[in-house]
Amino acid sequence: MRPKFPGYYGDPYFDAYVVGSHPREVVFPGRAFERALSGGQAGNFPVLLVDGVVAGVWHQKRSGRRIVVTVEPFGTLSKARLAELDQQVARVGEFLEGRPELTIGTVAVGGHA
Repeated sequence: MRPKFPGYYGDPYFDAYVVGSHPREVVFPGRAFERALSGGQAGNFPVLLVDGVVAGVWHQKRSGRRIVVTVEPFGTLSKARLAELDQQVARVGEFLEGRPELTIGTVAVGGHA
């Protein structure tokens, strides 16, 4: 399964998969449990899914047509996964009708709620 931004075709923050998935320890393993949940509740951070498991968090910032998507993976992504992630960011740009840019790094903003 390729990396994807769940729910991007609706609301990226309240994706039914991550909000309704249990047990949380399986879907949000290790660092994901601390970084992508808010008090054990899902949906406050947009997440990167790889094979149905939270593998990172992400944030987008728009300035005019420029859309910077910052992804903070919780582990190393292979070249193939990075290429797939780049394709998904391109889809975000298509969806939002902007010029997307992928940045791999720390997501400095907190949850949206």
